[in-house]
Amino acid sequence: MNPLKPINSFRLTSLLRLQKDPKLALHLFQNPNPQIPQKRFRYSLLAYDLIITKLGRAKMLDEMEKILIQLKGETSFVPKEALFCNIITYYGRARLPNNALQTFDKMPSFRCQRTIKSFNSLLNVFIMCKEFGRMRELFADIERNLKPDACTYNILIRGLCADRRLDDAWKVFDEMRKRDLFPNVVTFGILIYGLCLDLKLKEALDLKNHMARVHGVCPNTHVYASLLKGFCGAGELSSAFGLKEEMVRNGVELDSAIYSTLISGLFKSGRKEEVPGILEEMNLSGCKPDTVTYNVMINGFCKDKDFKAAHKILVEMTEKGCKPDVISYNMILGELCKDGNWSEAKDLFEDMPRRGCAPDIVSYRILFDGLCDGMQFNEAAFILDEMIFKGFTPRSSSICKFVNSLCQEGNEGLLWSVLNSLIKANVIDTDLWNMAIAMVFKDNKLSSHSKVIDTLMTS
Repeated sequence: MNPLKPINSFRLTSLLRLQKDPKLALHLFQNPNPQIPQKRFRYSLLAYDLIITKLGRAKMLDEMEKILIQLKGETSFVPKEALFCNIITYYGRARLPNNALQTFDKMPSFRCQRTIKSFNSLLNVFIMCKEFGRMRELFADIERNLKPDACTYNILIRGLCADRRLDDAWKVFDEMRKRDLFPNVVTFGILIYGLCLDLKLKEALDLKNHMARVHGVCPNTHVYASLLKGFCGAGELSSAFGLKEEMVRNGVELDSAIYSTLISGLFKSGRKEEVPGILEEMNLSGCKPDTVTYNVMINGFCKDKDFKAAHKILVEMTEKGCKPDVISYNMILGELCKDGNWSEAKDLFEDMPRRGCAPDIVSYRILFDGLCDGMQFNEAAFILDEMIFKGFTPRSSSICKFVNSLCQEGNEGLLWSVLNSLIKANVIDTDLWNMAIAMVFKDNKLSSHSKVIDTLMTS
C-alpha cells in the first residue's frame, strides 16, 4: 500500500477553504502532515490569511492570536495591511477595543506599513464599542503621522452623530471641507440620519435638498430611508409618502426596507387597513416582502391584540418562501404573555422547533417572565429547568422575583426544587441566598433542608 502523499502549501490552502468547521480547520493548519512531524511545514501567506479569517469570524480570538504570533516568525513574506484590518474588525465585533489598538500598534513589528486604511478600521472599532471620547483622542494622535481621507471624516461624523453631538459633527464636516475633502452621499446620509435621530426633521429635509442643489450629490435609498423613518416615527405620514413619491420620480430604488418603514408607520398611526395596498404596490414593482417586512406586520397586529392575524402572517410567510425567524415568534410570545395568554404562549413556544425555529435565550426569558407574572409557578419552574439545561441564563432580577413569589406563597417544596436547580447551574447569588436563609429561619425548618442550606453556604 502506497503511503499518503504529503500535503504541500498549495494543497493546504485548498483544504482550508473547503473546511467549514473552524476548529477542524485549525487542527488541519497546525498538523498538515502528522505522519512526518519532524519536517517543518512551509506555510503560505494565503494559508495564514484563511485560518485567521476563519478563527476571527468564529470569535476564536485566543487561537487567532497564537496564529498571529506564529506569523510574526515568518521571514519569507510580509503580511498585507488588509489582514490586519480584518483582525482589528474582529476585535471590534467582540467589543475588545484595546486588543484592536494593540494589533494596530504592533503592525510595524510584522514589517507591515500602516496607512489610513488600517487607521480607519481602528477608528470604526471605537465607534462600534461606543468609545467616542477615545475616538477623538485617537484621531488627534494619529493625525500627526497619517493624512485623513474622506472615509476618516465620515467615520468621525458617524461616531459624533451616534453620540448625539450634532454640533461637533458639523464642526468635523466644516473641517473636512477646509481640507478640500469633498463630502459624498455617505457623509450627507450620516448627517441626515443624525438629524432624524434628534427629531430635527425640517433640518434633515433641508439638508437633503441642499446636498443635491449645492453639492450636486443625489440622495440615495439610505438617505430616503432615514427621512422616512424619522417622519413615520413622528406620525407625519403625509410627508413620508411624499418622499416615497419623490423617490419614484427621481428613479431611486424603493427596497423592502422603505416599504417596511411605511407599513410600520401605518400600523402606529392606526391605518392598518392601508397595508394591503402597500403590499400590492410592492408586488407590482417586483419588490418582495422580506422577513423584516413580515415582522413589522406581526408586531403591528400583536400591538393591536389581533393574535389571529399575527399567526396568519406566520403561515403566509412560509407559503411565500420567507421563513419566519426567532424574532417573529418572540414578538408574538411577548405580547401573548403581556395579555395574560400564557397557555397560548406556551403552546406556540413548544411548537417552534416543529416549525423549524428553535427558541433562543430571549424566547425562554419571555415565557419564564410571563409565567411568573401570571403566577403559573409550576410551569415557570419547568421552563427554568429546561432553560438551564439548554445553557441559557435567566435574568438575575427574574430569578429573585420568582424566588420571592414562592417565599410569599409559602410553596416550600417548589422553592427548594428551584434553588437546587439554580445551585447546580451555579447561577445563585447573594440576594437569593439571603431570601432562602430568611425563609428557613422564619419557619424554623433548618433541619429539614440542612443539605440545601449547606450547599447554599458553600456556593
